[in-house]
Amino acid sequence: MSATTVPTPASRQRFRRALLSWYRKNGRSLPWRHTSDPYHILVSEVMLQQTQVDRVLPKYHEWLERYPSLDALASAPVDEVAQTWRPLGYNIRPKRLQAIARESVTRFGGELPSDEATLLSFKGIGAYTAGAIRSFAFGQRAAILDTNVARVLFRVFVSRGDAKAHAMRRQLWEISEAVLPHRHVFDFNQGLMDLGATVCVARNPKCELCPMTRMCRTYPGRRSK
Repeated sequence: MSATTVPTPASRQRFRRALLSWYRKNGRSLPWRHTSDPYHILVSEVMLQQTQVDRVLPKYHEWLERYPSLDALASAPVDEVAQTWRPLGYNIRPKRLQAIARESVTRFGGELPSDEATLLSFKGIGAYTAGAIRSFAFGQRAAILDTNVARVLFRVFVSRGDAKAHAMRRQLWEISEAVLPHRHVFDFNQGLMDLGATVCVARNPKCELCPMTRMCRTYPGRRSK
């Protein structure tokens, strides 16, 4: 990772303070933010993959009413699970969710484990989902990197190069881990996602509303700095 993309300790601190302050004033109230149930967190994260929040909200409630636990999902008929998922799309996702549920019942008594290595051993749980479960359900200091988070970190700390390149993705993971605080991890990670989803959006970002303008390398007038 090049020196130009490593946030200094001072930059990390400024970023953390600005993000936490912004999130506490502007964070969205979403149902999966009012629970620490690992299964509920898993369901929300899988549903939110490539799907807008407003489409997920009604299906999230319906899903948990029908399958309130990993045990309930594991024992449900496959065709019923697929039907319940519609019309969210990307229909491999309910199959993966049910496979995770069945493996959890078989190996862990119907509970999701909290350690990174075991979570990553499940087919369908990658680095981002494992980090989300660990930080949102278990309160662990775990970094995350989804599309919205990657956009924020790239614009603020990098600004040059191909944001989608594999090498850049590795760098952005390192940045996410570096800026992550030791306290308030839940708020910090949720804030990163909200900032990318509502302000630092892909097209026509709302820079005038962003708390990072003074340190953002992509902000107009700062690109050359």
